[in-house]
Amino acid sequence: MAPSTLGTFLRSFTFGHIRQLDGVAETLIGRAWAAGPGLGDGPMTIDLDSTSCEVHGHHKGGAAYGYTRQLGYHLLLATRADTGEVLHARQRTGRAASGRGAERFVNELAGRVRRAGASGELTLRADSGFWSAKVLAACKRHQIRQTKTVTAAIAAMPEHAWAEIDYPNGCVAQVAQTTLGGDRLVVRRTRLTGPQATLWPDWRYHAFVTDRIGSAVGLDVDHRRHAVCELAIRDLKAGAGLRHCPSGVFLANAAWLVIATLAHNLLGWVATIGLVRNDLVVAKTLRRRLLHLPGRLTRSARRCRLHLPTDGP
Repeated sequence: MAPSTLGTFLRSFTFGHIRQLDGVAETLIGRAWAAGPGLGDGPMTIDLDSTSCEVHGHHKGGAAYGYTRQLGYHLLLATRADTGEVLHARQRTGRAASGRGAERFVNELAGRVRRAGASGELTLRADSGFWSAKVLAACKRHQIRQTKTVTAAIAAMPEHAWAEIDYPNGCVAQVAQTTLGGDRLVVRRTRLTGPQATLWPDWRYHAFVTDRIGSAVGLDVDHRRHAVCELAIRDLKAGAGLRHCPSGVFLANAAWLVIATLAHNLLGWVATIGLVRNDLVVAKTLRRRLLHLPGRLTRSARRCRLHLPTDGP
C-alpha cells in the first residue's frame, strides 16, 4: 500500500474494530499452536512488561511525556518466554503508569491463552511496576517493590540463611527466603568485589514474592530470566515496525500495534513451524537468510521448480 492509502485504512479503525483485530490475533495464535509450537498441558511462562514507543511531532493523539522523558506512547505487552511470541498488547497514552489497566489486561491474557490451547500451568513474571493489590489478586504471582515492610523482613533474616549462588564476575551474590504476609518472599543480595568494591561496599537487595514450588536458588534464576522479554520487545520494534507509530490518530496507532504483533508472531512461526527452530530467531535473521533470498519459480513437465542461487546463505 501507498503510505496515504495505509493511513486512510488505519484511521478507519474504531475501538470496536481494534477489539475485533485482537480476536484475529487470538485465533491465529490458536491455529499456530495447534500446528506445532503449542505447549498443550505443559507449563507456560509469560512475561508482562511495558515499553515506551517514541514518536516525533506534537500532533500525535495520546502521545505524552512519560517516565522516559520522551514524547511517545506507553505500551503494555505480554510475551511468551520460550518463543518471544506476543500474546497480548494494549496501546496506552504516554502518561500511563506501568501498572495502569494491568488487572484487566491480565484477565484478558489468561482467557486468550486458555482459549488458544494452553491448558497447563501458567507462570506470570513482571517487575515491581505492576505491584498492586488488584493485579496480585488477578494473577496470584508478582514481584513487589522493596517497601519498609520488606526491608524489615530482610533485616530479620539470620546470616546462616543466605546461600551463595553463581553470579557474573566482580560480584558476590547470595539468596535467602522468608515469608511476608503469608506469601513466600525470596531475596537476592549482591555486593561488588575486587577493586570496584569501594564504589559500592554495601549489599544491594532485590526481593520478589511468589507462590511457586521450588528452591529459592532455582526460583531466583528463573526470576532473572524475565529479562528475555526485552529481546522480544526489541525485535518487535526493529523487525516488525513498532519503532514508529505512523498516524496522528490514537486508535490508528492502536491498530498499528496489533498488526505489528501479528507480523512479529508470523515471523516467529516461520522459524518454529516452517524451519523447526526451537531457539529464538530474530526478524533480521529471517529476512537475511530467507525472505530476501532471490528466487524464480518455473513450470516444466507439469511440475513447479524453484530456482535459488547456488551461493546463497
